[in-house]
Amino acid sequence: MKSHAKAVVIGGGVVGCSVLYHLAKAGWNDIMLIERSELTSGSSWHAAGGFHTLNGDPNVAKLQAYTVQLYKEIEELSGQSCSLHLTGGVMMADTPERMDFLRLAHAKGRYLGMDTELITPSEAKAMFPLMDETNFVGAMWDPVEGHLDPSGTTHAYAKAARKLGAEIVLRNRVVELTQEVDGTWNVVTEQGTVKADHVVNCGGLWAREIGRMVGVELPLLAMEHMYLLTEPMPEVEEFNKSTGREMIGVMDFKGEIYTRQERNGILLGTYEKACKPWSPVNTPWDFGHELLQPDIDRIAPSLEIGFKHFPGIEKAGIKQIINGPFTFALDGNPLVGPVQGLTNFWCACAVMAGFSQGGGVGLALSNWMVHGDPGFDVWGMDVARFGEWATLRYTNAKVRENYSRRFSIRFPNEELPAARPAQTTPLYDTMLANNAVMGDSWGLETPLWFAPKGAEPKDIVSFHRSNDFGPIGEEVRATREKVGVTEIANFAKYEVSGPAAEDFLNRLMTNRMPKTGRIVLTPMLNEFGRLIGDFTIAKAGEERFMIWSSSAAQKYHMRWFEKHLPKDGPRASQVRIHRFDQTLVGLSIAGPRSRDLLQKLVDVDISTKAFRFMDFREMAVGGAPCMVNRITYTGDLGYEIWMAPAYQRLVYKAIKDAGEEFGLVDFGMRALLSMRLEKNFPTWFRELRPIYGPFEGAMDRFVKLEKNDFIGREAAAREQAEGPKLRRVSFIVDAADADVMGDEPIWANVGSKDYGTVEMPHGYGAPRFDTDGKEVRGSRAAEGASAVRGIVDGDWRVVGWVTSGGYAHYVQKSMAQGYVPAALAGDESAGLFEIEILGSRRPARINVEPPFDPSGEKMRT
Repeated sequence: MKSHAKAVVIGGGVVGCSVLYHLAKAGWNDIMLIERSELTSGSSWHAAGGFHTLNGDPNVAKLQAYTVQLYKEIEELSGQSCSLHLTGGVMMADTPERMDFLRLAHAKGRYLGMDTELITPSEAKAMFPLMDETNFVGAMWDPVEGHLDPSGTTHAYAKAARKLGAEIVLRNRVVELTQEVDGTWNVVTEQGTVKADHVVNCGGLWAREIGRMVGVELPLLAMEHMYLLTEPMPEVEEFNKSTGREMIGVMDFKGEIYTRQERNGILLGTYEKACKPWSPVNTPWDFGHELLQPDIDRIAPSLEIGFKHFPGIEKAGIKQIINGPFTFALDGNPLVGPVQGLTNFWCACAVMAGFSQGGGVGLALSNWMVHGDPGFDVWGMDVARFGEWATLRYTNAKVRENYSRRFSIRFPNEELPAARPAQTTPLYDTMLANNAVMGDSWGLETPLWFAPKGAEPKDIVSFHRSNDFGPIGEEVRATREKVGVTEIANFAKYEVSGPAAEDFLNRLMTNRMPKTGRIVLTPMLNEFGRLIGDFTIAKAGEERFMIWSSSAAQKYHMRWFEKHLPKDGPRASQVRIHRFDQTLVGLSIAGPRSRDLLQKLVDVDISTKAFRFMDFREMAVGGAPCMVNRITYTGDLGYEIWMAPAYQRLVYKAIKDAGEEFGLVDFGMRALLSMRLEKNFPTWFRELRPIYGPFEGAMDRFVKLEKNDFIGREAAAREQAEGPKLRRVSFIVDAADADVMGDEPIWANVGSKDYGTVEMPHGYGAPRFDTDGKEVRGSRAAEGASAVRGIVDGDWRVVGWVTSGGYAHYVQKSMAQGYVPAALAGDESAGLFEIEILGSRRPARINVEPPFDPSGEKMRT
């Protein structure tokens, strides 16, 4: 074993071997993988080996599609077969609600370039005759599903990596990780120490233990997962013989089961409600090629439904039950990327769907390590998406909840209860007493809406407008016409100070920094000119700036800030960054009477001239020391009031008492988001993400190309000069009883009109057309299956996608924001656009000016 490597990958499962292969392919040859036992000694060897491309996050789906496409490449390079079986698969819906879910997934697939089709239960039965189709109302077919050999695939990655110069060391456990002052790592193993510039934690079942070696508690947990293999079945053999095909894979939401053919029998796996963690505190190092004791009683309820839905399987004998541990993060997606607070320590773990996601994870992480950027929007997998609140016990509860709901529908207005409340503000009990329906905002309990007195404060979950629709409308109207108050503790809060603070922020941000006592809004870009942040910045003193942004991005942004802090020279100690988290909380008041209300609580002049729009001032509010911004996300006259938690109850009571004469109401986050739609305001991680440039995102006025050489300036200047290919726009939608939720396709009646070549950032395959202009789509196995519309329908084309939206209660319009080709972005013509909502294409019209206060006069008054 050599004593130095540019990168050491710890863990020899499918993910570790994929990372090693992709690093070697990217040109890093001085790399090695260290495995405590043999390759596939963790979860990989006993995996069911299924793969698919569909994922709730379009960006993760893109990387899953890459994974499937990669297998032929590594087979050819390695000479090792992956035993790829591309059978296709169906998802079965047994209720109208689950059919709505499939319609959403199918619509999302239109702009992802997927060949999914909505089919009847009878058509599904033709491909999987073991089912009783009368139990279902519909299905979705996806041709890019199948299964492979887990061991063969892992070894194919490993052999391909070796051919490209990588080294693999087996039977050698890593026992310690330490870091030198120069940033290099000492990877201490049973066979000696390796000096490494980078360390990658691909530890799988032991990833938590590897993290603890560097002081990090990763939010992942192993769960027992069972599947069974049947004896050979005559029905399977007859189907294979008569059709010349394998049986397809099937996912049954009601039964919480998945099936596929395995040799001449069937593999059936469950995600049972009565799930069980494995080694919830520590993972034993001596666990290896072993299985856990099966517990057929635990999965009996799922099997009971499965046998009812698939009676052909019930008669089969059970040959074997496999029970093995797999690791999961809180939301079921991987943990990938650099760990905030550490240098060159990377994660690629909690990849429970390793044979769907392993290739994409390896590609993204290798890009990140070699080129400084993953090359994709990987927020859905970024290890920085969870905060310090994701403790061991919190993780245990949330992973159990996620596992038990793996085949359950997540409705857009559904808040999941496990491990809550985790973080609360001093007003938590007060909000509950006010009949608030609370939501989880990056681990913090936040008021979503307020139920009427006497009504149960609870969401009725639905894809359609629900019981919150009326109360939110009342909150919006009262705020717009009088005054409202809402809690804003769920914003991220930072202080940047020191002699070089302004230079530091000017280097990071696209806008000029404000003068003392003033505020600016500014995006932040990466080196490639992509949007990685959106901030409100106030200059609080000569060497002190207060910053606010999205709470979910706190560790993501701190990682970026720390990366770009001056490391040496005279400025090395002249910038300090402090993240407040919940040591600073806030309230916002908004509406035409908000100034009158605030004036009763302060002893300084806050008239229009004395306290202008976008001013910042420190002042006592209701007797409590506060910082006040004259700005709100409602786009109305209003103020953000920030204070230490010890003062929040005092300030809130003062606001409530003084506001009674002005008709003050409490409003929640859903009302706030409704009001931002009326102003065409974007929101971070929906409209503004690292797949968009600032001019695509319509952030033009906040980008000052002439100010200095800020990060991403050159790429942004190129985007401006060449013109953005996409553009963020706002739509008014002729919706019925359901509004957009995000990720719906946008259709345009463009015919043969040339609107430029636009590659949709989410998409992973350009549509293919024949000479008649009709799309060539993947065929499915069922004979006589009816054709469905893909991304082309006559003169209509899918040209974009929705990022977010909902109902704008004050202007009484259903609204959406999204991205379309720039050539279409200024066209407000009726009849040009449609947005697909739950399988129905609804007329939509671009609205260039915001429908509420288009001149911005109210917020400047």
